Amino acid sequence: MTGTTRASSTPASWARATAAGDPLPEHVDVLVVGAGLSGVGMAARLLRDFPGRTLAVVEARHAMGGTWDLFRYPGVRSDSDMFTLGYADRPWRDRRSIAPGEAIRDYVRDTADESGVADVVRYGHRVVSADWSSAEALWTVTVDVEAADRAEADARVDDRAATVDATDRPGPAAPRRVTVTCGVLVACSGYYRYDEGYTPVFTGQDDFTGRVVHPQHWPDDLDVTGRRVVVIGSGATAITLVPALAERAEHVTMLQRSPTYVLSLPSRRRRPRLWRRLLPVGIDDALTRWRSIGMALLSYQASRRSPARMKAFLRSGVERRLPEGFDVDRHFQPSYDPWDQRLCITPDGALFAALRAGTASIVTDGVERFVPEGVRVEGRDGQEARVVPADVVVTATGLNLLLFGGMRLSVDGAPVDPATKLTYKGFMLADVPNFAFAIGYTNASWTLKIDLVGRYLSRLLRHMDRRGWRWAAPSSPTREGRTMPLIDLSSGYVARGRHLLPRQGVRAPWRMHQNYPRDVLSMRFSSLTRDGMRFGR
Repeated sequence: MTGTTRASSTPASWARATAAGDPLPEHVDVLVVGAGLSGVGMAARLLRDFPGRTLAVVEARHAMGGTWDLFRYPGVRSDSDMFTLGYADRPWRDRRSIAPGEAIRDYVRDTADESGVADVVRYGHRVVSADWSSAEALWTVTVDVEAADRAEADARVDDRAATVDATDRPGPAAPRRVTVTCGVLVACSGYYRYDEGYTPVFTGQDDFTGRVVHPQHWPDDLDVTGRRVVVIGSGATAITLVPALAERAEHVTMLQRSPTYVLSLPSRRRRPRLWRRLLPVGIDDALTRWRSIGMALLSYQASRRSPARMKAFLRSGVERRLPEGFDVDRHFQPSYDPWDQRLCITPDGALFAALRAGTASIVTDGVERFVPEGVRVEGRDGQEARVVPADVVVTATGLNLLLFGGMRLSVDGAPVDPATKLTYKGFMLADVPNFAFAIGYTNASWTLKIDLVGRYLSRLLRHMDRRGWRWAAPSSPTREGRTMPLIDLSSGYVARGRHLLPRQGVRAPWRMHQNYPRDVLSMRFSSLTRDGMRFGR
């Protein structure tokens, strides 16, 4: 490939050397994969902590924001507190603690602009594979580059639509394959497929005369005004969609195979007036953040230590918000304990309000088949088998797991299967040098863990600079003992993709604790040279 072999050592000249539209350099010190919430936060920290290093961000899609740009369904919002989902170094100061997707997308992009990350992102760059060379202490990364921005290509096709027959329209150009070397490779691409969500095969779906959509790719032209909508699913997406669609639809039915724990939380955080007036902004930010961290941790610990009491607490909250006689046990009382799967929230009780108003309802039953006029349910647990009428069916049935954006890893030509590897502190793979990945907490805001990973990586790179080391890798423990999947939830999307996930052990540093204060001590203040970390030149 052509391009600059080494960028200048200053951030300003680096940004100029790799301005938007320029080719990806042949070598960078650090390559970050993904320009979503995680990737922008990671790149911002590394640019700030290492102004003398060259850095690039490659993003497979043609827009920044990751999840918050991809998901455009009605009502899309955060499913955790924004005061902790926001970046520690650029606090979220909007009063909304549960924020709409558009606000989060703008926040990510504003952060990228202010930090300089926006200048080093390459869009339409999908990482295919990465091979570590022990002799050179470098990663060689293979990247597929799309020939043109997809949005621009679609616009050109739309402009010609009146005069060009569909069969004559130009198809997408084949991607151009390039390679780039880097000293450190950081995967911030999440853990699910962006190109497709999980949709089970429903018998008779072709017989249905209405429209079937998946929330992951919501169509711009879908108008549900005055229409009957069935949302299949019971997770965070379904619980978000139902009250949002109910504002315009004739009626919305949430059709769930089994119930989920749902908690109503205020969408705006009220801070004490005296607190706001007397405290400096920085202290106010820190106290607000730690208050949110403490509340989330308290909820999780209470759920694990006293699940029966937490069940009763959640049930009473649901009962208070629903009409007398509503079948809470059937529709809101899962068979599993709280936090065996993620706890879902409904801001300001929006789901319960729609149920009270009669604009939405819940059916807890299995799908027997689609029929022309809707969805026929099985009639479980003494219920009558019947048809739930629908003009639109939304399959909010989950995600498909995909680790590292589908990137294939190898070390000296030998393939690395992440599912056979133990994870070190939840962000490195055993025996894989100079490779880090960003996967957040399942019981708290995603970004809390990503911030700790960035801080630890900065500490590690500074140590390597001082000692002249070129690589670092955790050594596999001599006795692994019992292991478990990195994401230890029973949710459907985790169960389907468990065979793809790296493993974790039962004790530090091979255990990913779902405990932010504990991880603060482990990742910000622990020794870098103990716990099996190896270094070399």
